[in-house]
Amino acid sequence: MIEITDLHIPQLDMYIDKKEAQLLHYFEPEPGLFIAESPNVILRALEAGYEPISILMEKRQVEKKAGEVLKKVGDIPIYVADLSVLTQITGFQLARGMLCAMRRKPMPTVESICQGKRRIAILEEVVNPTNVGAIFRSAAALGMDGILLTHGCADPLYRRACRVSMGTVFQIPWTYLSKEAWYEETGHLLQQMGYKTVAMALKEDSYAVDDPKLLAEERLAVVLGTEGDGLAKETIADCDYTVCIPMMHGVDSLNVAAASAVAFWELGKTGADQKNV
Repeated sequence: MIEITDLHIPQLDMYIDKKEAQLLHYFEPEPGLFIAESPNVILRALEAGYEPISILMEKRQVEKKAGEVLKKVGDIPIYVADLSVLTQITGFQLARGMLCAMRRKPMPTVESICQGKRRIAILEEVVNPTNVGAIFRSAAALGMDGILLTHGCADPLYRRACRVSMGTVFQIPWTYLSKEAWYEETGHLLQQMGYKTVAMALKEDSYAVDDPKLLAEERLAVVLGTEGDGLAKETIADCDYTVCIPMMHGVDSLNVAAASAVAFWELGKTGADQKNV
């Protein structure tokens, strides 16, 4: 355990001087780093097999829940300071006074994410880390078996996405899709694997989200689009189904994270589940 007296030591540059996009390429061409915040999120990352590099934490948290983390991280540097110093270092108030720099894992293949799964989600250009984190939390809680993201999506391992997800980004498998024309390649692969694709879009000629025909499908891939504009027209046209969540009281749409929770809850069911509701 190392008490911080110099804010500019090289060992702290990953916490102070590096933006999250820079951490992504920290060990290039090897996978880079990410920063996990709060004991609960760090514990879930450790349980998922992510390797800790170092910890930066508030001194008074050592005897609290952070102590459970310290028992599991092995022989790594633990940098401690008063909260006022940490706020000065990081530029923000720490959630429960603890950050952990961790190594990323290599990205799995789309095939490994989807093989043998019943329900997956696909995120198209969802750029807000808060929304990505919230979608992961809903996906993990409401029956999705994996998540695929286009390259325009916010990184699920960004600090805010991890925190909003409550660490579920480490519990549900995910990977990125190809950068260009993702549906042309991935749609064909999903079709070969027995999936039907469901575009969540505000269209009048759509299926209801609880339509028995959807629930009867053995495998579904639920496709959600970017904040504001939603899914690309080409994506909607290429999907097997278009599904709309009905709106009331003049509301035109839901936030993508809220819409994901509704879609996952309904489309995560089977026909047998629906009969018992």
